[in-house]
Amino acid sequence: MAEPLSAAEFLAALRKEGVRVVEVGDWRHHNRNSKGPWGPVNGVMVHHTVTSGTQASVDICRNGYTALPGPLCHGVIAKDGTVHLVGYGRANHAGGGDPAVLSRVVAEDYGDRPPAPTKGNTDGTDGNRHFYGFECINLGNGKDEWPDAQLEAIERVSAAICRAHGWTARSVIGHLEWSADKIDPKGFGMAGMRGRIAERLKHPAGWDNGQSQPTTYTVKAKDTLTGIAEAHGLTLAQLIDLNPALITPGDKLRIKK
Repeated sequence: MAEPLSAAEFLAALRKEGVRVVEVGDWRHHNRNSKGPWGPVNGVMVHHTVTSGTQASVDICRNGYTALPGPLCHGVIAKDGTVHLVGYGRANHAGGGDPAVLSRVVAEDYGDRPPAPTKGNTDGTDGNRHFYGFECINLGNGKDEWPDAQLEAIERVSAAICRAHGWTARSVIGHLEWSADKIDPKGFGMAGMRGRIAERLKHPAGWDNGQSQPTTYTVKAKDTLTGIAEAHGLTLAQLIDLNPALITPGDKLRIKK
């Protein structure tokens, strides 16, 4: 168990780990603390948004909606690996979950994965007080891609918080590992992600594993230029500037200078 990091400590930990951060509005004071406690904190929870588009996803995670006011997480992890900070403190992201899972996360004594949850949002323990939450932009249909840059950002933000609190990778779980009601994140395995985080924690903060982010993207049949640009943190004009020739499926586009 631990007291939450201050907003300044949280931001510093992310930056030290090499995370590309965008601060959205007054994120440091945007929270749901009036509705319940924030802390002690015990881990990091990973979600998918079931949305597409960076700005639209950031907006809904910051503001929420009528039935569930924002913030809906602390950070939104975009396809290009940028982390948009939208709130800090208690956030509506974890909901109810299995107390047996929480105890195993606190003890960090499970194997590849914690026990399957048997409780959910209506009958579980309040997870909003216990976990840092990150929403990752993905449709959650098992088909939407998880770019390398996005997966690396999940690895880095998780390692940053674990490092700051002295936790191991077993303090990082997916929403589906917390609540019997949930399936997120869908499209990659949390056991594998914990392996990546564990490896990162063996090295100094900001470690470069030698796998630099790709500089090209192969065009697929249903791609649009706007969609490609958005997925890689570019404006349409920037993408066209990098690739002035006619673009057809199978072409390799430059996505970095």
